[in-house]
Amino acid sequence: MNILMMTNTFTPHIAGVARSVEVFTVEYRKRGHRVLVVAPEYENMPENEINVIRIPAIQRFNGSDFSVVLSTPGYLTEAIEEFKPDIVHSHHPFLIGVTAFRMARKYELPLVFTHHTMYEQYTHYVPGDSETLKRFVIKLSTSYSNLCDQVFAPSESVALVLGDRGVFAPIDVVPTGVNLEQFARGNGPGFRAAMDIPQDAIVVGHVGRLAPEKNLEFLAKALVAFFKSESRAHFLVVGGGPSSKAIRQIFSREKMAGRLHMAGVLDYPLLTSAYRAMDVFVFASKSETQGMVLIEAMAARVPVVALDAPGVREVVVDQHNGRLLHSETVEEFLSALQWVASLSPAQLQQLMDRAKNTARAFSIERSADEALALYEHLREKKFVHRRAEYNVWTTVLRMIKAEWDVLKGVAGAAADAVLSVHEPGGKTKP
Repeated sequence: MNILMMTNTFTPHIAGVARSVEVFTVEYRKRGHRVLVVAPEYENMPENEINVIRIPAIQRFNGSDFSVVLSTPGYLTEAIEEFKPDIVHSHHPFLIGVTAFRMARKYELPLVFTHHTMYEQYTHYVPGDSETLKRFVIKLSTSYSNLCDQVFAPSESVALVLGDRGVFAPIDVVPTGVNLEQFARGNGPGFRAAMDIPQDAIVVGHVGRLAPEKNLEFLAKALVAFFKSESRAHFLVVGGGPSSKAIRQIFSREKMAGRLHMAGVLDYPLLTSAYRAMDVFVFASKSETQGMVLIEAMAARVPVVALDAPGVREVVVDQHNGRLLHSETVEEFLSALQWVASLSPAQLQQLMDRAKNTARAFSIERSADEALALYEHLREKKFVHRRAEYNVWTTVLRMIKAEWDVLKGVAGAAADAVLSVHEPGGKTKP
């Protein structure tokens, strides 16, 4: 099968969507399928990539670590025609996702969309953020979903939300899988030594993009409270982003800077060793749809303490493989960490074993089986022109344009690029 993957984020960007596209692509190719990935250009992206087409993009859009594509180059259409895809799989409802829709419609191919993100929780990256814009973004992702032949939801929680929002396209839960074998390795003691973390420390760990929507200031304050009661505790942070400064400031203010260890962005195999260096993984984000890092941590036998949220509650079972907290308070987070720290070696071992068993349900092999079966089912169906759904989608885009209107500087250039592709009357109308 020839599978066309179209995404706004990909390597070397480290985030859930990029990792999802990469892990599925590797697994599909391992099984003999051909995969062509269309993604933005990034700084320091790999050289001599095979079957990857890069689109010119603005780097670090509006202070974030995202790239924003500017336009669709002519060579893309030629490459897609030469590739002869059987399936078009879109990973975003805008930018390259719009091109995915155009290509699927042009060649009458099945269009699949993975609803990776609750997009309304990311509008703070756009100048002019407002509650109205958030509502329009929800309508945008909903109307885009209804243009598709199949929607993948990363978790049952997301599938329920999409149904409530009015998505009537078929929805199936297809989580991003994890390469379990990859996380069975790693040198935790060696990583501790490299990061100057005592071998007898209680290492609280976090992996991810360090951004405001990840609720990291709350997390840092909760950990500071725990550290006051546990002198052996150290915080290991893997990742990068604008919130790293706030984390450092909170620990410095409490005179705990020596117990904070910022490892920066890591990839395998160092990332696996970082997980192996942790005793407990902490997570406070409420913007996730799956939380791959939770599964990765558990695959490395690390129990998790996390706030209840979509995508989290499908993974963390309270007092079984970690703690699932229903109240966002420093006191409750502190209590959960103290509970983990108080476990006997035998009890902690049991918690770790249960975490690893949980991860087995999210193997990439199982997820790829589900996705490929749905692809094959779609290939047997007749192509449908969804004109009514297209009209709804373009109406929503006009409302977003009216709310967003004219942006200045770099943001303005990105907005103009987005809207020129989206707007029904534009030159590049689908």
